[in-house]
Amino acid sequence: MAILGPIIKAALNIHEFFTHVDDHKTAQEKVLKKLLEKAADTAFGKEYDFNSILKEDDLHEAFDNAVPFHDYNSMDEKWWSRIKNGEENVTWPGMPGYMARSSGTTGKKSKMIPVTDDMLDAISSAGTRQVSALTNFELDAEVFEKEALALGSSTDLDDVDGFKVGEISGIAASNIPEFLESKYRPGQEIARIEDWDERVQKIAELSGEWDIAMISGIPSWLELMLKKVMDYHKVDSIHEVWPSLSVYTTGGVAFEPYRKSFEKLFTKPVTIVDTYLASEGFIACQQRPETDAMQLITDGGIYFEFVPFKPEYILEDGSLRQDVTTLDISQVEKDVDYVLIISTVSGAWRYLIGDTIAFTDVNHAEIKITGRTKFFLNVVGSQLSVLKMETALNELQEELNTTFKEFTVYARKIDGEFYHKWFLETTTDTPEEDLAASLDEKLQEANKNYSVARSKALKGVKVTKVPEGFFNAWNAQQKKMGGQVKMAKVLSEDKQDEWEEFVKEKLG
Repeated sequence: MAILGPIIKAALNIHEFFTHVDDHKTAQEKVLKKLLEKAADTAFGKEYDFNSILKEDDLHEAFDNAVPFHDYNSMDEKWWSRIKNGEENVTWPGMPGYMARSSGTTGKKSKMIPVTDDMLDAISSAGTRQVSALTNFELDAEVFEKEALALGSSTDLDDVDGFKVGEISGIAASNIPEFLESKYRPGQEIARIEDWDERVQKIAELSGEWDIAMISGIPSWLELMLKKVMDYHKVDSIHEVWPSLSVYTTGGVAFEPYRKSFEKLFTKPVTIVDTYLASEGFIACQQRPETDAMQLITDGGIYFEFVPFKPEYILEDGSLRQDVTTLDISQVEKDVDYVLIISTVSGAWRYLIGDTIAFTDVNHAEIKITGRTKFFLNVVGSQLSVLKMETALNELQEELNTTFKEFTVYARKIDGEFYHKWFLETTTDTPEEDLAASLDEKLQEANKNYSVARSKALKGVKVTKVPEGFFNAWNAQQKKMGGQVKMAKVLSEDKQDEWEEFVKEKLG
């Protein structure tokens, strides 16, 4: 009989009761005030006179008027480069011990983003909030006394100029509190293995010794790991290895395209919970079972600002015009695409994280990620977001009873006409021409601007089917495997020629 589980669940339920946030506006006002107060004597705080901002009645308006927007390049060139050269008290008091290496899908080289002890505390608190929120779901109490497996990046961090450097999931995993280590799998020794295939092989070999109830990781890589474990044990369901498995915490990419393939691995119900952990911090997590939207963590060391995503506000490189006025969380509306801007306890200030979001429930501060500022396919005015793309593909896979787990798309001129070129990972027998026609129709239904573009300068859609594992092979060629690695949904212009050579070589 499980004894510890009910006790842990009760404790988490109490934690959820006392840490739950209802007044998100007040929570955000407190966060902004604390950020400004703590950083007032840093080089950044003096440059933009945080002490004067703190004297104003409307902190958000004063902050908006005084501090410019920053993207990674502007933040790094003027400020974070000084930290990397050993200067203290630049954008946050003291000196960060870690740098998060972003494995993002854009840019020619990895970004190096400061991670302070305050940010690690905020991530830890958000993680506890996420686990506490599981008490809102219909889970057996014994689930809470079982083990949890997190498939992230390697915890074997690099030593670079006095900093510990790795991807944020690896940094967070390397700082798991001692009292949780007995429940954490695969454990620090295996988590330190850098080689993806070797790490997964070790997990498979030891998997039979573990009683896993919760798993977490990006769907594409977690699915590969689960299949490896099943193959190792020669079973048809992961529940034959881990009968207690009840919760999957997903993130990084939309889960819906993977749902059918994951359901084939399960023979028992598994609760899917979405999260939003970025290199810059833990931004949101699902709190309620009645929605798959995520609640912004409004009291966790990150101040959020929002700008409606309109073409006239966005520069060619995906950054914002400096004269745009931001909204705070009390001013947003439902179902509007916003550029997300954050200021954090790691010393990121009015920072364009690169994501666009939309609120599904303003009162609960619940959001969905709709795309990237650079990933809106806006050639000839189509204004096609990743969310609209995924919506159309989800409808198409239901219609054809198939799956499109991964895709990438970009605009290309062919014989003087613009087309959207889609590459779909699928096993469907449906001809590519039929897929293109159906996808085009559903995109027009999902997006008015796309429909207008199709009646003018956008000639049409072309689809190329690629086999399972094709995108993983591309990532391997790009020397990006596992952990937080995500395939670019909209392929940047500088990668398109290389991609087409790769496709030609692999498909003939």
